[in-house]
Amino acid sequence: MKEKYKNYLMEDHSFDRVTMLGILCLIVVISGVFGFIYEFIFYYFNSGMKEFFFRGGNFFPWINIYAIGALTIYFFTYRYRMSVWKVFLISVISSGIIELIGGLVLYTFGNGFRCWDYNTEILNFGNIGGFVCLRSVLFFGFSSLLLIYGILPLCFYLAKTMNRRVFLILSIGLCSIILVDELYNLVFARVFSLPRASDVYKKIGFHYVNFK
Repeated sequence: MKEKYKNYLMEDHSFDRVTMLGILCLIVVISGVFGFIYEFIFYYFNSGMKEFFFRGGNFFPWINIYAIGALTIYFFTYRYRMSVWKVFLISVISSGIIELIGGLVLYTFGNGFRCWDYNTEILNFGNIGGFVCLRSVLFFGFSSLLLIYGILPLCFYLAKTMNRRVFLILSIGLCSIILVDELYNLVFARVFSLPRASDVYKKIGFHYVNFK
C-alpha cells in the first residue's frame, strides 16, 4: 500500500482526455457532496445545536462552490503534491480569493444577495465583509490535503482498475445528473417560474439558512 501511494506521489500520471474528464467529474461530485455534508454539520452547531439546515440550492445534496474550489485547487496544486505545505498554502490563498471575489460579485450584481455571510456565524475571526474569514480558508486548506492526498489517489485508482466504460458511465453520468439539477434550479426554474429545490424542501419542512 505504501509503495502504491509513493508511486502516486512520484509518478507523472497520464490519462487519455476522456478518462481525465471522468476523473474531473468524480472530483466535482465528491467535493460538492463533501461541501454539503460540511455545511449541514457546521450550521447545526452554528444554530446552537438546535436544528439542522439544508444548504445549497439543488435537489441533490451538492454545493457548487466546493466543486469549483476543488477543481481550482487540483489545477493549482497537483504539480506541487510532493510538498504538503505548498499544497496547503496555495489552497488557502486560492480559496480565499474565490470566496472573496464570488461573494463580492453576488453582492454587487445581485442587489445585496449573499449565499453565505460570515458576519452571522460562529468562529468568524479574520472576517472580511462577511465574504471570507480565517476559519473558512483554513478549513479549505485542510480540505485540499484530503483532496490531493486522499480523494485524487482514489479517483486515479478507480480510473486504472475499473472497466473503462463502466468508470466513464458512472463518473460522467453522476456528474451530469448533478449538473442538470444545478442548471434547472439556477436557470430554468427562474426563467419559467418553476418550483425550485428550496421551495419544495421548505414545504416538506426542511430548514434553510437564508442570507440577504
